[in-house]
Amino acid sequence: MHVLSLAKLQSARFIAFSLLIMALPALISEGYLLNVFVFVGIHTMLAVALNLLLGYAGQISLGQAAFFGLGAYASGILTATHGWNSWLAMVVVAAAVGTLAFAIGFPILKLKGHYLAMATLGFGIIVYILFNEAVELTGGPSGFPGIPNLALGSVTFDTDLKNYYLIWGIALVTILLSVNLVNSRIGRGLRAIHDSEVAARVMGVNVRLLKVQVFALSAVISSVAGSLYAHTMTFVSPTSFGFNFSVELVTMVIIGGLGSIYGSFLGATLLTLLPELLRAFQDYDIVVYGLLLIFMTMFMPGGLVRGIPDLLQRFRSREGRGAADA
Repeated sequence: MHVLSLAKLQSARFIAFSLLIMALPALISEGYLLNVFVFVGIHTMLAVALNLLLGYAGQISLGQAAFFGLGAYASGILTATHGWNSWLAMVVVAAAVGTLAFAIGFPILKLKGHYLAMATLGFGIIVYILFNEAVELTGGPSGFPGIPNLALGSVTFDTDLKNYYLIWGIALVTILLSVNLVNSRIGRGLRAIHDSEVAARVMGVNVRLLKVQVFALSAVISSVAGSLYAHTMTFVSPTSFGFNFSVELVTMVIIGGLGSIYGSFLGATLLTLLPELLRAFQDYDIVVYGLLLIFMTMFMPGGLVRGIPDLLQRFRSREGRGAADA
């Protein structure tokens, strides 16, 4: 009975969230702000992908931008240079990136803590250098232009409104699948690994394989987000996939809430809107992210998704005590 009630609550939450997202364009003017929320959708997918790895499995990654970039560049090259169908390219690239992540995951995920962080950082740097140095393939520092917009039949996704519904449609599917995953037996295994790998092994969890699988899944979601980014922007350059963006993704997950799929949306929204509010301090964005991380760690260790209800509860408690004293 309890499980049934929990499932109904989760379904109601997802439906309410989906309706809010689908109605949002009617609440904002079709212009710059709508374009920003297109990128909120892409960043939400990336934050969900990293949260599965970091928030649920407890495996730190500082190279997530590499998978994002591989998805963007590979889709762009296959469609713009070789004339592939955009949807086919997206699927093939996601499968290839997932296979690559699975292959490198076995040696990398033997490491723990800061050693794992350094290994994933190294992978991200290698990929970033590749984007810059393979000039004939990627365009080098100048970037890769001419990527076509996605199209479905006679509909071409060439406006902010069309891209909004396309990207958020895929983002909502990603959220739904992720919510179902973390509430399944696999999700319980991931949480067990996060708490104690030794205890998880004792309980029969194949720790090494499950860590590699979630690493690959995270890479696949990031690759799809990268393909969507490339076909939305129609241009990609290495600066979008560097170390700073990997740090930004980690910040999104921590600020939103580790181990919370909907928290990933909150973190992605805040960190996507924040640069628009701090354009005067653009050169110091990494400092701002660092200060946010320190603040959240000190005062909201559970992230926004848990910190906001806690603050409201404290406020109500103080009001109650004040009324009682009066």
